[in-house]
Amino acid sequence: MSKSTNKTQNIATISLAIMAIGFVATVPLQHSFWGALLQGGFEAGLVGGLADWFAVTALFRHPMGVPIPHTALLPKNRERITASIISMLENNWLTKESIRKKITAFQFTEKLFALADKEIHSPAIQKNSIYLIKHLIDKVDIEKIAPFVEKELKSRLSDWNIKNVLPGLIDQIAKRKYDEKTLDYILKEIDEWSQKDDTKTKLGRMALEAIENVKADGFMQFALKSFTNLVNEERLGNIIQSLIQKAVNSYQDPFNLNRQTLLFHIHKKLENLKTDEKLYEEINALKAQLISDWKPNEQIVNVLQQLKDKAIDMVEQPFFFAVYVEPLLRNGLDGLKNDEKKVVAMETWLKKQVIDFVEKNHSKIGKLVAENLEKLDNETLIQMLETNIGKDLQWIRVNGAVCGFFIGLLLVGIRSFF
Repeated sequence: MSKSTNKTQNIATISLAIMAIGFVATVPLQHSFWGALLQGGFEAGLVGGLADWFAVTALFRHPMGVPIPHTALLPKNRERITASIISMLENNWLTKESIRKKITAFQFTEKLFALADKEIHSPAIQKNSIYLIKHLIDKVDIEKIAPFVEKELKSRLSDWNIKNVLPGLIDQIAKRKYDEKTLDYILKEIDEWSQKDDTKTKLGRMALEAIENVKADGFMQFALKSFTNLVNEERLGNIIQSLIQKAVNSYQDPFNLNRQTLLFHIHKKLENLKTDEKLYEEINALKAQLISDWKPNEQIVNVLQQLKDKAIDMVEQPFFFAVYVEPLLRNGLDGLKNDEKKVVAMETWLKKQVIDFVEKNHSKIGKLVAENLEKLDNETLIQMLETNIGKDLQWIRVNGAVCGFFIGLLLVGIRSFF
């Protein structure tokens, strides 16, 4: 029992004691008018105080432990009182209709938007958002994603149309003069190769062997024999080497007619490749074979793991929430608030969910109250009631004693005149 209840109980007891002492003290004075008047007041106050004490006590327990009929009303009628409370809650105070009206009148989205505006900058939202994002990234199973990425990558490469790429590549070859650069590179390599001493020797030997293997009759055979007697490998190699170097030098000249003719022929061949269906078929077959043989799973896993690590590192940076997450949340919230159709749909959905929940669980309100009351024994329940309303009950005793006193004075006064 609370201190305020104990204090009030003490006041009630003191008021009853005052009435009793006053009654006893005025007994010798009952033959005088004022003595009789006071004795009647104290007597009535004593009776009123005792009567109210009995009534208040009878609500919770037997007065002085005597099992007087119609006392200890709360313990005896606990089940009926509980049933009445439940009935009142379900049928009068918290009916489905009253709850439905309250829900219908309540603006859920308005409250939610106000709460979101208030909390979007809070440290708790920042901390929880970062934690959630890190948790989601950390839970990504790269081993399971890699096959999907590989399949999608191969599918995109297979759908890649060579006809949309090869003409552009050919045009870039001419635009960037890769054909001329390639020709100059080849000529340079030929020139460097031809200048070597061992090249000269090899060329001379190869030429002599070719001449000796030529089959000819008559004068031609005689001429070839005479020519081989006049030259050796070194001389013949020098001649061929000189011819090669002169040819290379001439083709390296940008204004050389032969060079221009060769480049024109190369350009023409490259242009013809744009419409060469056999070439496209061959490239597509090669592409399909390369894609089929390609096993990029390990590389994909490594790349995804690197991306995952970088993503976690970025999320942990102090600027991440302010730069990325908060604007995203703000834009999403503003967009939702400004979309009247979505707000109405959201409001309707929320109210429907709450109303459906109430409809399905309305009967559980009474069950919940009953279950909680059943957990309390009589003494605990009485103590709770006395703690909450005991103060007012004790004032009933005080009022009974005081009112009885004044009523006693009034009655004795009236009786003295008759």
